[in-house]
Amino acid sequence: MAKINPFKGVRPSKNNVENFSSRSFNTYSKEELDEELKKHPTSFLSIINIKKNPHLEIEKPERYKMVKEKFEAFKAENILITDANPSYYIYETVQANGHLFCGVMATASVEDYDTQVIKKHEATISKREHTFKKYLETVRFNAAPVLLTYPDDLLLESHLETAKSKASDIHSWKTNNETHKLWRVDNPEDIIFIKKAFHKIPSLYIADGHHRSASSALLARELTSKETPIIEPSYNYFLAYLIPESQLKIYDYNRVIKDLNGLSTSAFLEKVNRVFNLEKKGSKPYKSSKRHDISMYIEGVFYSLSLRETIHNRPSAIDQLDTYILQTKLLKPILGITNVRSNPRIGYIHGSDSLEQIKSTVDCGEHAVGFTLFPIETKELKAIADSDAVMPPKSTYIYPKIRSGITIYEF
Repeated sequence: MAKINPFKGVRPSKNNVENFSSRSFNTYSKEELDEELKKHPTSFLSIINIKKNPHLEIEKPERYKMVKEKFEAFKAENILITDANPSYYIYETVQANGHLFCGVMATASVEDYDTQVIKKHEATISKREHTFKKYLETVRFNAAPVLLTYPDDLLLESHLETAKSKASDIHSWKTNNETHKLWRVDNPEDIIFIKKAFHKIPSLYIADGHHRSASSALLARELTSKETPIIEPSYNYFLAYLIPESQLKIYDYNRVIKDLNGLSTSAFLEKVNRVFNLEKKGSKPYKSSKRHDISMYIEGVFYSLSLRETIHNRPSAIDQLDTYILQTKLLKPILGITNVRSNPRIGYIHGSDSLEQIKSTVDCGEHAVGFTLFPIETKELKAIADSDAVMPPKSTYIYPKIRSGITIYEF
């Protein structure tokens, strides 16, 4: 049963709400980052963008300390305020395309992560886990929530709507392509109801944020081994944003390959044809319209690929996953791509114009072949997690992408 708790959020003061939160730091180009910092010097980016001395590289531990100092300075200057009472935060965002996401900002339990009440579908990289663990150990806050999803619960959703009307604070603001609203819920009856509702849910699923949750768990284990706390410490929890499954949006994550591993086009197609049924679709863009139908583009022609082996002979959830089929039946044995995380020969493309991008990059010779896949469904994600398997990297591109600094959990 899931332990989802309220917390005393650290949030931008009313005058700073509009411009405080940010996208993930690594999504900004240098030009964008410089412009944002110039326009909004009291944004979350200003906390984490500790400039390096051009003549002397600042070691990571020192940089982490400087992030912590900037965070404390923002609190001292009332750019950030700390709520007096533990609260749940109902957060709603609407994208330019009309997609609405509404869920609960809360803290999730490391114990639930360790005992697989919170289930994962991706493998994590140990080096990244330890790097972020050291960062968390110094700064002692979470600003980017882990995205968790849960089975739709009409009673909980109805109560959240009621809780909005009794919220202590309501804030709304706009960013470039989204509108945002935040309700702070600290009414004791609402707190009890929300906590009990999540406690009845047997499993939660990580949609996005596997490294963040893994690093929080790693830190909690390390600190627990050094201490004997009388009460449960706050580091046993991490910041999460929980939305019902019906709101989760999973988009296709497509692949482009720089070369054919020394094969001619005809030899490559011959090898592919031994494993897949190849159906030529012509020069017009062809998009996969169902599971187990992979679109391939090479030398000006689109093909439909379907596995010759009967899919029902592949009973496990991971065996039926299209990204796994593509990886194990084509990318690895034919194109020689084993490590899809780091091999420079493979690239990834997502978005509504994926087909056009793939066609363009192959036509200009930058890549030799491209593949598009039908988006993975939530039920597939859950089946992978339930079977304790992991998807190939870059199998899903998931929305919502939650901005950092909406509300911050300090531990």
